[in-house]
Amino acid sequence: MKKIFTLLGIVSLIHAHAQIVISEIYGGGGSPSLALSHDYIMLKNIGTETASLNGATIQYGSAEGNFTQYHILPNITLNPGQSYLIQEGTNVSGKVDLPAPDFIADEIAYFNGSQNSSGGLDLDNRAGKIALVNGPAPIEDFKSSNIIDFAAYGTTNAVPVFASASNTAFKRIFENTGSNDIEFVTAPAYPMNSSVGNATVAVAAVDPDYSKFSFIVNPFLKENTEVVFSSEIQNVKIYDEYGQVVMQSPTKSSYGMNLIELPKGKYTVTGMINNSPVSQQIVKD
Repeated sequence: MKKIFTLLGIVSLIHAHAQIVISEIYGGGGSPSLALSHDYIMLKNIGTETASLNGATIQYGSAEGNFTQYHILPNITLNPGQSYLIQEGTNVSGKVDLPAPDFIADEIAYFNGSQNSSGGLDLDNRAGKIALVNGPAPIEDFKSSNIIDFAAYGTTNAVPVFASASNTAFKRIFENTGSNDIEFVTAPAYPMNSSVGNATVAVAAVDPDYSKFSFIVNPFLKENTEVVFSSEIQNVKIYDEYGQVVMQSPTKSSYGMNLIELPKGKYTVTGMINNSPVSQQIVKD
């Protein structure tokens, strides 16, 4: 496992009618200062009805390479809003165990015919891609018809959000924006299993619904030129799509920033809330 946890931008694609999706990715396993002992992937039923997966697999590959390995999931049935915790690669230096996983990925298969291994997927903490797939057939890319859900992080032009944040995860948020936009933010890791009231392990003090939290009140800027934060943010920086810092707050703490000088485009805003790193995309139109 790589030892430095560098979070990068993440893109996602939910295929039509998917109810069970990838909701959180944690690839920080391997740091001596790491609080958690394992990498993990969380699934979640985002629909309004009970949903099932039968014969599904989790497939994993490098950011620019092919999908190389996978593991088979047991049959899964989740109620609306229910999460499912998958324990992946282990780290002997971790100080805190995950809450009881719903599934421990203890047998990994390789598409090239290599000998199966144990211990879960070793998620690269800087770049990679994960797919929830119908069946064990290898996929080529996010356009494959058998994909249920797809998430790629650390792509070539991704923004370097922050480094050495071994206690943070990629967390999906779902907002009623009117355009069904889907985003990931980086926030304190909070592994949750499917047992109501049994998700007691958190790396940092954080609301269990933190994955729904958006620290920017108005991420879609049109007529207004000021981005507004929902609380006091420290060390705010704004990156363009090529990872260059194009603006930062003139003060250590702020509740908003005037972006009148920024041209139209997509940007990533980073900062700290209560000593925890956060990151969110904005669009200026």
